Amino acid sequence: MEARQAVADYSTSMGAPASVQDVVLTSGCSQALELVINLLANPGQNILVPRPGFPLYQTLAHSMGIETKFYDLQPENGWKVDIGHMISQIDGETAAIIINSPSNPCGGVFSREHVQEIIDVCDMYRIPIIADEVYEHVVYNDKEHYPFASVSETVPVFTVSSISKRFLVPGWRLGWVIVHDRAGAITDDMRRCLTSLTQRTLGPCSIVQGALPDILKSTPQSSFDFTTQLVQNNSRMFYKLISGTKGLKPIEPAGALYMMVKIDLDNFPTFKSDIEFTESLMSEESVFCLPASCFSMPGFFRIVLCVPKDKAIEACERIALFCQRHYQCDDHLTTSFKKTGKVAILSRITSSVYLLNNVQTGEGNSRIANNQRLP
Repeated sequence: MEARQAVADYSTSMGAPASVQDVVLTSGCSQALELVINLLANPGQNILVPRPGFPLYQTLAHSMGIETKFYDLQPENGWKVDIGHMISQIDGETAAIIINSPSNPCGGVFSREHVQEIIDVCDMYRIPIIADEVYEHVVYNDKEHYPFASVSETVPVFTVSSISKRFLVPGWRLGWVIVHDRAGAITDDMRRCLTSLTQRTLGPCSIVQGALPDILKSTPQSSFDFTTQLVQNNSRMFYKLISGTKGLKPIEPAGALYMMVKIDLDNFPTFKSDIEFTESLMSEESVFCLPASCFSMPGFFRIVLCVPKDKAIEACERIALFCQRHYQCDDHLTTSFKKTGKVAILSRITSSVYLLNNVQTGEGNSRIANNQRLP
């Protein structure tokens, strides 16, 4: 009870009022997603999921016989939802819409106005929202996160989150579902059913549950500020360095731990896909980036932003050299490019790194496989 009350207080403090009766504890955010999808949709129905988006949404839904339909996010528009496309995907069997802001893999953060646009669509078609807000506090570049439950007056919002990202303890496996329903659309039977679904397993660790009130209330703000600053600095550094690499176009994020990079595959004729591109990058330069085909967005790759600074700089140098070897353009540009050669590529990167050193703070201690040289 104390752990659930702590989550309710934590949510209410962010503008999304909740009581202890609204909170269900789960074994991480993944189980929270599984329970809510199971609650809202029957086999043969469908839920809408973002493209690009976290592939677990599809995995969970398909395991229950539930179809997934994509709605597009717009890279040229800060990864906002294509509202027209979302509406076109809704049909009589649509049981819920999953929204992820801040976003994995994009790093997009929705404005309050855009949140309201999405809520208006769901209100029009009477569809509940599953709000995956596990990165709710990892926001930077002067952006602000607006919880869907803080904006919605009529549409039921099932918020899923956990302590894994903000508190940097993914292995502790403690998450939650909060049922936000100001209009009273969710019946008592549905709430009881959600609680019953949690009883199929033993639930989250009792020791972590006991510690949860102190974790949520007593963790110093300086800890969060350090993490956010580190990710923001790395974001700016990656964006600066990769922007100077021929054939690549990074999309600057505003939240979460990731950046998406568009590959100009027309100028890399050696590779037929983002998968081939990233496989060769790994083979030739020992830099591992996740092909965005994993997120149903071919032609991009995803970078993780929480690597140590020295590894990030080396990864960018290696990516640039890889692109230099494989990039092809018209005859004039090719000739000019060959004359400048490897030294010029490294010179541009070194100059950028020199400029960035004044704003980059903190070395970080995460060892993430992405963008890291392997032994």
